[in-house]
Amino acid sequence: MAVDATIPLRFEGTLVRDLEGLYAPAEALELAEPRVALLDASLARDLGWDAAWLAGPAGARVLAGQDVAPGSTPVALAYAGHQFGNPVPRLGDGRALLLGEVVDGDGHRRDVHLKGSGRTVFSRGGDGRAALGPMLREHVVSTAMHALGIPTTRSLAVVATGDQVLRQDGPHPGGILVRVAASHLRVGTFEYAARLRDPDVLPRLADYAIARHHAHAADAERPALALFEAVRDAQARLVAQWLHVGFVHGVMNTDNVAISGETIDYGPCAFLDVFDPRTVFSSIDEQGRYAYQHQAPAMQWNLARFAETLVPLVDDDQATAVGLLTEALGGFSDVFDRAWRDGLRAKLALDGDPAADVAIGEELLQLLHEQGADYTGTFRGLAGVLRGEPQAAREQVLDRDALDAWAARWLALLDERGVDRATAADRLDRINPRFIPRNHRVEAALQAAEAGDLEPVRELVDVVSRPFDEQPGRESYAGPGPNERYVTYCGT
Repeated sequence: MAVDATIPLRFEGTLVRDLEGLYAPAEALELAEPRVALLDASLARDLGWDAAWLAGPAGARVLAGQDVAPGSTPVALAYAGHQFGNPVPRLGDGRALLLGEVVDGDGHRRDVHLKGSGRTVFSRGGDGRAALGPMLREHVVSTAMHALGIPTTRSLAVVATGDQVLRQDGPHPGGILVRVAASHLRVGTFEYAARLRDPDVLPRLADYAIARHHAHAADAERPALALFEAVRDAQARLVAQWLHVGFVHGVMNTDNVAISGETIDYGPCAFLDVFDPRTVFSSIDEQGRYAYQHQAPAMQWNLARFAETLVPLVDDDQATAVGLLTEALGGFSDVFDRAWRDGLRAKLALDGDPAADVAIGEELLQLLHEQGADYTGTFRGLAGVLRGEPQAAREQVLDRDALDAWAARWLALLDERGVDRATAADRLDRINPRFIPRNHRVEAALQAAEAGDLEPVRELVDVVSRPFDEQPGRESYAGPGPNERYVTYCGT
């Protein structure tokens, strides 16, 4: 497919230039009339692009991979991975294309990547396409995560393909997600490179990852070890942030662990309503491997697989390298525990004795579990408790006396430390969200979209884009859904 020089977008391609062997040329499936269903105009402007042009027919063709902009070399990325603990030596972008890279207004290099654009050499028997619903889900959830301040890939747009995608439950409207990321390098990318016969690919990949994401590692005595430690710290902090907002990723396979430290791949993901640490949302996670409470140990396990790929780069002596990486891996718990403790204390406006702060925080979590209470609603209601308006928090639980007793201990601790309640309440309103993508709201919006009505999705995106604001008239978006088991699917 020829480059169209009239397209007012410009890409770069450092990955294609520097990482030969880790991608394959690819083209998008030909479409008759793609149209932009949703566009993040603010993100478009951050990239230096004209949002109005992107939203039009010519922009839709570029965002669907139909026309190639200057500097773009569409490729499908190669990677391997451990899926639910089982090694898969060759995965890759089976339904995705990397269009290229853009340097945004802040000087950050960003990948622009299509998901659902058609078959590639990595498709493994799949049709390479995506249904509109799961692509809209990723747009909604990644928008919410960004607004919550959690590192994440972002959705620039969702393109309606105009055709139908056949799945087990019948035909669905097709869609393409246009994803923007710090990069699409994954632990699985390193697993793939480590298996190649060309011994030069893995060192090139490590150098590229360091230069793009963790530049300080280049000056370390052992750059590959410093790279591992940087990724370890970023992922430990990331998982702690997930837990603070009640997020469950769903499929934490190694091919879904980004070297950048961003959340990537919003397939079977969701947010807790009722607080139960055993919660699983993925239809295929029958053993609870990636349940809410297992996400930190799952991430440490994934990082162990990353460490294995780096052994030959850390030291020529294998035993020395293994020892250094094993010690570094052990540091995951310290980083995660600190991030989780600090986040829990912040959600309670506590900054005194860490042990006492965490103890009273864990008492609240135990109470929420025992009471089947709404996680987001209860924490949001704590600001009201500080203002002498405890109704919102009390209505989340069955045993209100139990919550009142906990609240009395919490308030006494704050008073003992001289914390101003009004100031603390304002702080909590900026930390504990009012709105998250409630599962029943997401499903209702997606069903409407598949029936041709995109307005509910647009409104939901607007709501979750301002998670800490009260948004009068939208109170119903803050409430939990039916108390039933909620399951999501990967969309393939």
